[in-house]
Amino acid sequence: MKIVSDINSFIYLMLTVLYFYQAFYVIVALVNERKKQAPEEEAKTLHKYAFIIAARNENAVIGNLIDSIKNQNYPKELIDVIVVADNCTDNTAEISRQHGAIVYERFDSVKVGKGYALDYVFNKLAEENGDYTFYDGYFVFDADNIIDVNYVREMNKVFDNGYKVVTSYRNSKNYDTNWITAGYSLWFLREAKYLNNPRMILKTSCAVSGTGYLVDSSIIKQNNGWKCNLLTEDIEFSVTNILEGEKIGYCGNAVFYDEQPTTFRQSWNQRMRWTKGFYQVLFKYGKDLIKAMFKQKRMFVSCYDMLMTLAPATLFTLGLMLFNVIMLICSATNPVLFKQMIGSALTAVCLGLVNFYFMLFFVGLITLISEWKMILAPGRKKIMYLFSFPLFIATYIPISIVALFKKVEWKPIPHTVVKTMDELSLQQYKN
Repeated sequence: MKIVSDINSFIYLMLTVLYFYQAFYVIVALVNERKKQAPEEEAKTLHKYAFIIAARNENAVIGNLIDSIKNQNYPKELIDVIVVADNCTDNTAEISRQHGAIVYERFDSVKVGKGYALDYVFNKLAEENGDYTFYDGYFVFDADNIIDVNYVREMNKVFDNGYKVVTSYRNSKNYDTNWITAGYSLWFLREAKYLNNPRMILKTSCAVSGTGYLVDSSIIKQNNGWKCNLLTEDIEFSVTNILEGEKIGYCGNAVFYDEQPTTFRQSWNQRMRWTKGFYQVLFKYGKDLIKAMFKQKRMFVSCYDMLMTLAPATLFTLGLMLFNVIMLICSATNPVLFKQMIGSALTAVCLGLVNFYFMLFFVGLITLISEWKMILAPGRKKIMYLFSFPLFIATYIPISIVALFKKVEWKPIPHTVVKTMDELSLQQYKN
């Protein structure tokens, strides 16, 4: 039927228009890559920082993160490492102290989650130091991360340039484990290279993603600690700062590595929390983002970008496919109508699946080519996991559906990939 065909065409066109700006981002990043980049000037001021690490039962990996911070190409007297051992039942606190960190232990079975742990430690520091601004800025990291030796020096350049929130380049320690870890890793590389990088080039706002970012102490003071406690405290933090007029910066030369879940069950639980958290942020701040888009022209791009980041695009795709299937079933009692419908419906569903796969394959391919040397994996695995990348993203479809109805709580994921920065650097060199 023509009306069904028209609806399909309209939805496909709408989604293309809504997300076309991300294709423009790719072009911006590629064009900028070809230009000769002038070396960044050293910062005028070497700021004093604290690394805040919220850790729950992370005794296997936290020592390597602290060591990588202690070994920075930056004055050691300007960096403190602070660990909040959050509801730990192992010796995370003891190991952290052995590696030179300042440790606070927190036990609270009601207020569970990273946001609450961050608020706890920020307020502890304010009590002991008299103010939140004892440090110029705070780095927020997860215990499984490791940072490059020049990480702080590079981040300090962007921070000293006036950005109050700065995110960085996210790489992975275990890309080559399986299709799940590779799927995560390629997505995060794409996020850094083809979302945050062009946002920075275009001087719009970037977004923080879970870990590996720097916050000016004035923002912590303004908020009287850490005020974001939804399931995705990082994306809530990004949205609230954008709504308050802050432009989040990006430093592509500051590289850190994290560990991805290795089993589908772990991945399902983690992404279920992320998806539910995105819904929470969308329902809480969606109206404010729309209002800000039209009230303040300078915030239009940042707010629109954030709104599209929160929007459940996979549900729109799935909804369109279900619409066609339902229309086909409804026409089954009418042979003439059914014959007209089957071609249109099957074409729409197949076209949707094919477009979905090849769009994501292309995104993965572009990322793989440009970031080839950064990916810590043998060449054959890099190529092999490119083909499974769209399938990994496709698993978000059932997650997006279940997350609409299921109550989701924060659950820790065990981290077991124990690698030093020297080992990662050697693996990078071999690539």
